[in-house]
Amino acid sequence: MSGILYLVATPIGNLEDITFRAVRILREVDVIAAEDTRHTRKLLSHFEIHTPLIRYDEFVDAAKIIELLLDGKNIACVSDAGLPAISDPGANLVKAAVEKNISVCPIPGANAALSALICSALDTTKFTFAGFLPKSPKNRREILNELSTHKETLIFYEAPHRIKKILEEMANVFGNRKICIARELTKIHEEFIRADLISLAGNLDEPRGEFVIVVEGCTEIETFAQDNFLDAYKKLIEGGADKKSAIREVAQKFNLSRREVYNAVLDFENNL
Repeated sequence: MSGILYLVATPIGNLEDITFRAVRILREVDVIAAEDTRHTRKLLSHFEIHTPLIRYDEFVDAAKIIELLLDGKNIACVSDAGLPAISDPGANLVKAAVEKNISVCPIPGANAALSALICSALDTTKFTFAGFLPKSPKNRREILNELSTHKETLIFYEAPHRIKKILEEMANVFGNRKICIARELTKIHEEFIRADLISLAGNLDEPRGEFVIVVEGCTEIETFAQDNFLDAYKKLIEGGADKKSAIREVAQKFNLSRREVYNAVLDFENNL
C-alpha cells in the first residue's frame, strides 16, 4: 500500500500557532518535504522534531516525492508559512498524488489570507482569493479588470517592493473602495491599515514585511454607474467621436479618471 501525503499547516509568524496534531504528524511521518529546508529546519529544531527533511519546491520534480509515497512512505508537505498548496508548489504535488490514487490528508492551521479577512471589517460571507498578481503590468491589468465587477471581497498577497505600485493600479481600475492591508501577521509588528483605496495608494510609508491586501467588492451602485458611463461612451462613438475624445468626455461627466474609463472600455471591447 502507498503512504499518505499530509498537508501540514505551519505558523505564519508566531510559532505558538502550530497545532498539537501538526507537531505529532511531523514527528511520525517518514519524511518532511519542505519548500525551503533551511527555513523549516528552524521550526523543527524549535519543537525538537528530528524527521528527515527533503526539498520540494517549483524546481523539484513531484515524481520523486510520488515514488517515495508509492513505496509506502508517509510524507508531510509543508510551506514556508501557512497552508501548503495555497500560492505554493504543493498544489502540483497534490495533483500528482491524486492521479496515483494516493491518500491526501489536510492538517489545518494558520493561514494569512483568512487571518487578514476576518480582521478587515469587510464582508466575509463571500470572497475571492487572487493570490499574487503577475509580474507583467499588462497581465496584472487584465486580471484586475476581470475582478473589477466582482461583488465579493477580494484578497491578494503582495511583497513590499511592489505594494505601492499595485495599490496605484488597483485604484485606477477599482476606483475608491474600502481596503484593509494586513502586514506582518501574528508577528511582533503586526499591523492592520484600514482606509480607502485612493488615499492609501499615495500615502503608504516605508512598506516592510509581507502583505495581505483585502479589497471591498464592487457594489451594485458601482456596477450601475459603470453601465451608465459605458452607455454614454457608446453613444459618443456612434455619434462620430473618436475613442480618445469619448473617454475624456465620459471621465469628466462621471467624475472618473480617464484610466478607469479606458480600462472599463477595454474590458467591454474584449468581451464583445
